[in-house]
Amino acid sequence: MIDWNVAVQAGTRLVRPGPQVSHAEAREVVAELRELSTLAHGHVREFTGMASELDPDPATIVDRPGWIRANVDGFRVVLEPLMEQMTEKRGPGPLGGAGNLVVDAVGSRVTGMQVGAILAYMASRVLGQYELFLPPDPDGRAPTGRLTLVAPNIVHVEQELRVDARDFRLWVCLHEETHRAQFTGVPWLREYVQNQTTQFLLASDLDPGAMLDRIKDAAEAVADAVRGGDSNLIDAIQSPEQREILDRLTAVMTLVEGHGDYVMDAVGPEVVPSVQQIRSRFQGRREGGGRMDKTIRRLLGIDLKMKQYAEGSRFVRRVVTEAGMSGFNKVWDSPESLPTHLEIKEPELWMERVVGPRAIDAVPPEANEA
Repeated sequence: MIDWNVAVQAGTRLVRPGPQVSHAEAREVVAELRELSTLAHGHVREFTGMASELDPDPATIVDRPGWIRANVDGFRVVLEPLMEQMTEKRGPGPLGGAGNLVVDAVGSRVTGMQVGAILAYMASRVLGQYELFLPPDPDGRAPTGRLTLVAPNIVHVEQELRVDARDFRLWVCLHEETHRAQFTGVPWLREYVQNQTTQFLLASDLDPGAMLDRIKDAAEAVADAVRGGDSNLIDAIQSPEQREILDRLTAVMTLVEGHGDYVMDAVGPEVVPSVQQIRSRFQGRREGGGRMDKTIRRLLGIDLKMKQYAEGSRFVRRVVTEAGMSGFNKVWDSPESLPTHLEIKEPELWMERVVGPRAIDAVPPEANEA
């Protein structure tokens, strides 16, 4: 179990402060981000042709501690019911009722501190996200989803890159609004991701011997990452069944992240005049950082996420070029239409399977327009 209160306390205590701005400047940033999220929604809906919400709420704007609290709320919605199932699956421990309570209480606080430390690190890096499981619904129905932007991080990056502030803010909004379009315009996508996540967590191997092996693998992953290798904790602690599920999850997340990256750049030239400068400098920032920062990124799988952006964007660009936006949008027809890991790397395989031979025989007019 995880002590969520400890996670919030640890995260908000450890997180670094954001850039120093006056109260008036902060209010201006918040107001503009809300305005630009609404503007970006219209651009994304028109460009992608996706049937997303017609008039969604503006983005929720948070600071770094607010992002930590929001993520803990989202984790609780998803993980608490699963933790109960996993506890039942595990059964009584060797120490008996009272002993198990003590061990669980200590363990949950330690885990809460670990989660808080990870969130503190991430809270200074994330620019925005579409939160599938927020706001928590007290009526028991599915959460409606929420678009969140982390204002101090956006201001920090635009200052660091020395780019036009309004252009950068709209550019970020285009990416995040694409995620809102995906999860509100594709009826089955939210449930698919949630089900795969649930299966992944429930597939944890609770056998003590297997857990010891996972701990050893995690320790070796840390050592490898420190040496500059490619190991990460996510791969190290998985069971064989989880690896299979994670392949499906990684494929769909590579698609949605790559789609967001493609749209923010493809829409950009008309509405974000400095988009090429922003992309060039932002890409350099993604690839930079000191040795310790790179080690942490490898351990937490952040570098893997950066590869997802690139692979997914290449897939979307290739399909749109050869099949047009309407051909690409067949990807949202059903879970069976999603590309596999191999198909993302080799888009022609997906086009042959889902779009048909027209995708490789001719370039439709709409591809030239895109």
